[in-house]
Amino acid sequence: MNSAAKSLPNDTRIDNYVISKTLSRGGFSYVYLAKEVESGQRVILKEYMPSKLAERDAEMRVVARDDETIEYFSHGRKLFLQEAKALAGLKHPNIVDVINFFSANGTVYIVMVYEQGHNLHSYIKKHRGFLSEQFLLTVFPALLDGLQMIHKTGFLHLDIKPSNVHLRPGGSPLLLDFGAVHPIMQTRSSQFTQVITPGFSPIEQYNNSGYVGPWTDIYAVGASMRNCIDHRTPPEAIKRHENDTMKPAVEVYQKKYSEKLLKAIDWAMEVDPLLRPQSAADLLEVLPRWEHKEESA
Repeated sequence: MNSAAKSLPNDTRIDNYVISKTLSRGGFSYVYLAKEVESGQRVILKEYMPSKLAERDAEMRVVARDDETIEYFSHGRKLFLQEAKALAGLKHPNIVDVINFFSANGTVYIVMVYEQGHNLHSYIKKHRGFLSEQFLLTVFPALLDGLQMIHKTGFLHLDIKPSNVHLRPGGSPLLLDFGAVHPIMQTRSSQFTQVITPGFSPIEQYNNSGYVGPWTDIYAVGASMRNCIDHRTPPEAIKRHENDTMKPAVEVYQKKYSEKLLKAIDWAMEVDPLLRPQSAADLLEVLPRWEHKEESA
């Protein structure tokens, strides 16, 4: 069998959708470009497929790898469906629009509106960093506004990074990939296993009992902003915790960006969660204001 690494073939029909092509593969999911059968409308289809817990059988169903992973796979699938229901109710211009979700093939699928544009990660790579201050202040305040809504609804994103930000024509951003989303915990009790993205995940995500909260997403936003400036993935938070050799942005880039912007990035990237902005509103308050002029992306 061993077809864990395979995505569903093009032209596969699932429910009322037909897959056009595979767009990406993450630790917990596949993302496909698809079409709605009756209307022909293009959509994004996300399939719950945790690579460490599941594989695809001969009939292309997603199944647990073995007896030891059945419980974890089933629990994760249940959470994925619960979160899909919650996210379908989140309507914000800077959050990807979930329009449907359903169970099939032994797993769960989320259907999202397709929008033209490209990925922030590829945009940074193309321009080799040093994106303009106007660009940063077009993209990130809008993302933070969407993030505020997620947090107020009682959820955390927990996987913000440039590859999860979609840029529409004009630079208006969309926050993508909610596969790692979890409810905000009210205690310091053990958290469900977290997704870790080196350079963008803060120290508290490296420990299952780490006390994650809105400040966790704020670190990832700060790291994404710094990536837009210097084109380098920031050092891993766990290494910074042991020996922080990363120079503050306000020292390194003072001749290229405003002090206010650089201080905001440094504050968001504080290693100690208690020293960071505790909410999206806190970070929004200290970011410079920029008269909105859509920036070409």
